[in-house]
Amino acid sequence: MIKYKLICKDCNIKFDSWFASSNEYEKLKKRKFLTCHSCNSLKVEKTLMVPQLINSKSKSETKLDTLKHQKIKNTIKNYQKFIKDNFQYVGDNFAYEARSIHYNSKKKSKGIYGSASKQDLRDLKEEGIDAQMIPWIEDKKN
Repeated sequence: MIKYKLICKDCNIKFDSWFASSNEYEKLKKRKFLTCHSCNSLKVEKTLMVPQLINSKSKSETKLDTLKHQKIKNTIKNYQKFIKDNFQYVGDNFAYEARSIHYNSKKKSKGIYGSASKQDLRDLKEEGIDAQMIPWIEDKKN
């Protein structure tokens, strides 16, 4: 199937029409079966057309995906700000500091955050120490 944009030379109206092939358009034109749906004129011609490339996502879907991505990114940044404002950064010593707080009842500390491997997090969980991994977005301001 092929879609052509047609124009009536009498009433100057433009409209789209589908054809089985370009040869089919030529056959109908030759037999004078193409008429304007507005004024019934036989003076219907193809207009200049821009080919339409097929994209798996429409522009609105792409824009929606971008908006969703930005919303998620903003939510993560808000969580990061809350964590930075309310927790102590311990860097790569997270597992050590978490154990220290858990096993030393005298040590009262506000929450901590830092870096730990997945294995460290599994080990902490086995020991009954609650630790969570969250996505972290580094600010790259130039």
